[in-house]
Order: sequence, then structure tokens, then C-alpha cells
Amino acid sequence: MSKTAERQSLLVNNLANVNTPGYKRKDSDFNILLEDSMDNFDQVVANRTHGAMQAEKSSLRLDGNNVDMEYEVMSIAQTEARFNSLTELTARYFSGLKNVIRGGN
Repeated sequence: MSKTAERQSLLVNNLANVNTPGYKRKDSDFNILLEDSMDNFDQVVANRTHGAMQAEKSSLRLDGNNVDMEYEVMSIAQTEARFNSLTELTARYFSGLKNVIRGGN
């Protein structure tokens, strides 16, 4: 859940900089982060700052900015849906644990 919140922050920051000349969008790949978290649970992964990765260096516009507003909005919606799903799964997990602790009542 923390990685989805982190990605949401990166995407919102991209939107905030949509008109900043020379700004390069940043994003994090949730699947890579998940694999890294599972493989290196207690280690810091080299070459990544909190999972943020610089996106491709090419620019969409003449001012050097490569933020695509439609893509950012779509990514924010997908990340929000993922966060909501993870929240629901976590709530169900803990509800099941409480049920077991109470003896199945």
C-alpha cells in the first residue's frame, strides 16, 4: 500500500509540473517494486530512490517537458483503484484474523 501511495505522489507531482519547461516525468513500476520488496525484504535496492525511476528522456514538446496529461490522469486512476483493492484485501485479512481469534463466531 505504501508503494501505491508513493506512486500516486509521483504522478500528482508530474501533473503539477505539466507546464514546467524541461521537466521529465517520474514514475515507479509497481511490479518491479513488489519483486524487489519480496527478494530484498531488509535491503535497500541500489539505483532507486524510494522506487522512483526517471522516465524516458525524450520530450513530447519543444520546451523539453515529457508529461502527457491524459496518461498521468489515467495512471492516477489506475493507482487509486489498486490502492482501494489493496485496502479491501487488507481489511478482509484482518477481519479473518479477528474471526479466528474469536473462535469463528
